[in-house]
Amino acid sequence: MSAADQSWRSAAERGSILGVRFVLWLATAFGRAPARLFVRVLAFYYTLFAGAAREGTRAFLRRAGEEASFGRVYRQILRFAQVTLDSLFFLRGKLSPFRITRDGSEHLATLRDGKQGAILLGAHVGSMYAMRAQGTEESLPLHAVVYTKHAARINAVLEEIDPDGHAKLLQMGEGVDFMLRIKELIEEGALIAILADRVGSDDRAVTVEFFGAPARFPTGPFILASTLKCPVYLTYGLYRDPDLYELHCEPFAEVIELPRKRRQEALQEHVQRYAARLEAIVRAAPDNWFNFYDFWRHD
Repeated sequence: MSAADQSWRSAAERGSILGVRFVLWLATAFGRAPARLFVRVLAFYYTLFAGAAREGTRAFLRRAGEEASFGRVYRQILRFAQVTLDSLFFLRGKLSPFRITRDGSEHLATLRDGKQGAILLGAHVGSMYAMRAQGTEESLPLHAVVYTKHAARINAVLEEIDPDGHAKLLQMGEGVDFMLRIKELIEEGALIAILADRVGSDDRAVTVEFFGAPARFPTGPFILASTLKCPVYLTYGLYRDPDLYELHCEPFAEVIELPRKRRQEALQEHVQRYAARLEAIVRAAPDNWFNFYDFWRHD
C-alpha cells in the first residue's frame, strides 16, 4: 500500500469513528429504513469528494471486469455504507431485520463443542459483524486481531454499542506478550479472527497473483497460524440487498506447515492459495469488496 493510500486509510478510520457514532444515533432514534436513506446521501458525498477512494474503487472494478463509471463506483461505496449501518444492528444482537443463511456452520459448531481453538481468516469483503453475530448467537468464543493503532478507539465504540459482547479487539503485535496471549486463547478454545488481505506500512508481505496481476498480501496471519499449529478456516459474510446475509465457513488448512528448508516457498504457496480463493469469492460478489484504494499499487 502506498504512502498516499496509508494516509487516506488513516484519516478515513479516524473519521469513521464520528460517522459510526452519528449513524448509531440515527438508527437508534429512527430505525433502519430512515438510516438507509441517510447513508445513500453519505455514500454519494464520499463518491463525489473522496478522490482516492473513488479512484481505488475504479482500479478494482477494472481488474474485476466491471463497469467503472461514477454510478458503479457510487453503488460500491453505498454497499459498504449499508453494511456498516447493518453492523450496528448485529453488534446489538438485533437480527430480526435480516435473513441469514449459513454455509459451513457445522465447522464452527464442531470447534466449539470440542473446545478446539482455530484461526479464522477473513478479508475486507462483506460483513465481519454478520459473522460475529452468528458467533454470539451460537456462543462461539470469538476474538478479532486488528492492525491499526485506532483499535482502542474502535473498541471503545464497540463497547458502547455492545457492553456484553463476546468479541474483543486485539492489537496485532510481534512481541512475546502478544504471542503468549494468542496461544493462551487458542488453548482455551478461542477462535481468532484475522483479516488477511491488507498490508500495513510495517507488515512483512509477499507478492502473489490476484485478479491476473501482482498484489502484496501480509504474511503475518500465516506465520501466526504455523506457530500455533491449529486449524485454519476461511470465513466471510456476503451482503445481498436488501436484507440477506450469506455466511460462509470453509476449511483452509488442518495446520500450516512452514518447513525450515523451504519456509519462504511454503509461505508463498499458502498466501497464493488464500489469494486465489479470495479472488473466487470476490468475483462471485464484486460489490462486497471493501478495499477503497488501489490494491495493486506498491509504491
